[in-house]
Amino acid sequence: MFSKLAELLKRYEFLSEKLADADVIADMSTWQKYSKEQSDLTETAETYRKYLTVEREMQDAFEMAESETDLEMKKMLLDEGYVCKERLQELKDELKILLLPKDKNDDRSCILEIRAGTGGEEAALFAGELCRMYANFCNTKRLKMEAIDVNGTELGGVKEAVYNVTGAGAYKLLKYESGVHRVQRVPATETQGRIHTSAATVAVLPEAEEVEVEINEKDIRLDIYHSGGAGGQNVNKVASAVRITHFPTGIVVQCQDERSQLKNKERAFKVLRSRIYDYYNGRNNKEREENRRSLVGSGDRSERIRTYNFPQSRVTDHRIGLSQYNLDAFIMGDIGSMIEALAIADREALLASTKE
Repeated sequence: MFSKLAELLKRYEFLSEKLADADVIADMSTWQKYSKEQSDLTETAETYRKYLTVEREMQDAFEMAESETDLEMKKMLLDEGYVCKERLQELKDELKILLLPKDKNDDRSCILEIRAGTGGEEAALFAGELCRMYANFCNTKRLKMEAIDVNGTELGGVKEAVYNVTGAGAYKLLKYESGVHRVQRVPATETQGRIHTSAATVAVLPEAEEVEVEINEKDIRLDIYHSGGAGGQNVNKVASAVRITHFPTGIVVQCQDERSQLKNKERAFKVLRSRIYDYYNGRNNKEREENRRSLVGSGDRSERIRTYNFPQSRVTDHRIGLSQYNLDAFIMGDIGSMIEALAIADREALLASTKE
């Protein structure tokens, strides 16, 4: 651990020198590259510097106490040394966390997909509530959530919805939401007061850049058609909806939310790139993820992750066994404490699996 920290600090100091170099400043692309790398290393490097400073202070205090003859001064120096020792352990724990592998996608925007599962119209109504829940949460975090394709029902539910969530750290905030969300309640259509169980699936995909995913024209089919609204009625006289089929993966993407065919096409390609990125990235990381002892699960959308129990006003995340009795506020977007608990559990799982 400390040899890695020493190399990291050496690199950080090298980058600091380079960023002050006139030749580097004149080359904007190189300067931006070095600046980004230095920024990524700053917190760890500065924490390690604090560690080295406290370590020296501890050693000095104990050495001076050993040769001190005045008992009162000796006690004061020993007390100072033990305070430094405790602080040193705190900094060491911080450094362990800072050295954990970073998710390269954390800073990205993301694609949020919500689909009604088992439960018919009640599942669609629940999916609609999840859409509003995430919209409210994104608003509190100053993230922009834009609809790409929303297929609604006549009763106000949602069969399928795809959103682009933009803003720094959007994927980091929402990545733990992927999976099956289950709801237990008495549906509005239930005449005998029986509790029904329905479900909706959520998928959160990191947004991929064009340079990361190359899409060949021969690998896709592009269809243009008329937009449809709830109940299937035509809502656009001009054919502006776009459907893209990617043959190598079998992925199909459609977008009809915009009146402009060009905008729908741009948004559809954005979703397609993210799904292809997730498809291949997921296959490459399969073996690593199987070996990772994470408390928060794989994030696979087939995995049941959370239950919303309305009769008990309880929301339970099954991955970490956490229940909260604030369902009314939770379903309105107050999900930050649950997401924070999942992030902590993930971090602790990583720490437990990382050998010093």
